[in-house]
Amino acid sequence: MTDATSGDTTRSGSTAAAAGGAKGPDELRQQIEETRGRLGDTVEELAGRVDVKGRAKARVADFRDRAGAMTVQLRSTAAQAGHTVQEKAARAGHAVEHGTPGPVRNAVQAGLRHPRPVLVVGAAAGAMVAAGMLRRRHNGHR
Repeated sequence: MTDATSGDTTRSGSTAAAAGGAKGPDELRQQIEETRGRLGDTVEELAGRVDVKGRAKARVADFRDRAGAMTVQLRSTAAQAGHTVQEKAARAGHAVEHGTPGPVRNAVQAGLRHPRPVLVVGAAAGAMVAAGMLRRRHNGHR
């Protein structure tokens, strides 16, 4: 029997039997303190598992930290890509500038300095093209 009225001192599950029996009161006190410590740790662990609100807050904080780190990384990558595009555009501009024949380059620069005559010539050319297309349609050519 294992109940307290039987007088059996070798009950299963007792602290003394599990620890191998205390040899004196000091050792018994030490075993009790160790058991209390383990019990306290177990209670803290269980309380942590039950604290859903606390765990949710910790998880939100973790996600917030991750999102912040990803934001920094994305900004850095975007800045680097912007610099790369700027460098390539500058190289392409230099290549076009140095690869374009002198008379064409001079005409473009003159057009940039005086845009009104370029617009008038462009409008006249557009009108001539439109008139030619209307004439072809009127004559039956498509």
